[in-house]
Amino acid sequence: MTEPDIRELVRMWVSGWTVSRGAAEPVDQPWGWTIDVGAPDREVGRHVLPEPTEAEVRKIAEATTAPTTWLKLFAEDAMVRPWLGPRWRLDGPAFLMTVPLAPERPAVPAGHTVTTWERGGVLRVLVRTEAGHLAARGQAGLAGPVAVPDQITTAPEFRRRGLGAVVMRTLQSAAYEAGARTGVLVGTPEGRALYTALGWTTHSPMASLVLEPESGVS
Repeated sequence: MTEPDIRELVRMWVSGWTVSRGAAEPVDQPWGWTIDVGAPDREVGRHVLPEPTEAEVRKIAEATTAPTTWLKLFAEDAMVRPWLGPRWRLDGPAFLMTVPLAPERPAVPAGHTVTTWERGGVLRVLVRTEAGHLAARGQAGLAGPVAVPDQITTAPEFRRRGLGAVVMRTLQSAAYEAGARTGVLVGTPEGRALYTALGWTTHSPMASLVLEPESGVS
């Protein structure tokens, strides 16, 4: 079986990410996709380029005026940073990863409970203590055969107890039961370490840049 190319992998990620975040349907572009997100305080929208070129990125940047517009460029930070002006702030590095999904029965650490539900195409997993305190959480957007885990977090006081792995394995199993067969995500360096230990494969770095307001303009 031929492995999907980078454009197809990114398309899979986009399809599930938009479900997870309740974003608008991705709009096809010659270079990738434009997505309206509608959260102007943090992200009005984004342009996603699986194989960015300097000419394409510069053209998009020149046409972009709305602060909190993001560029998601599947390339190394050092390659794309020189293509953009000072108003474009580089966020932390990230990585595109995939895994074949399978049914799992993750062990729940003593003293914790796991709740799972699905609404509107979004799977959610909540790990709580017996006292009801939030310990870890995560969600995944479902898009046919694809599931995109998203916003996987563990409360600071509950880290290094394996709860992130519990969330991921529970999401992966629930996604499989819902009909998905491939997991796709974009993770931080910290997340990448966890996902690699769970069998995920890294395919590409991703650079994230956001347009900040002009100096003196609110």
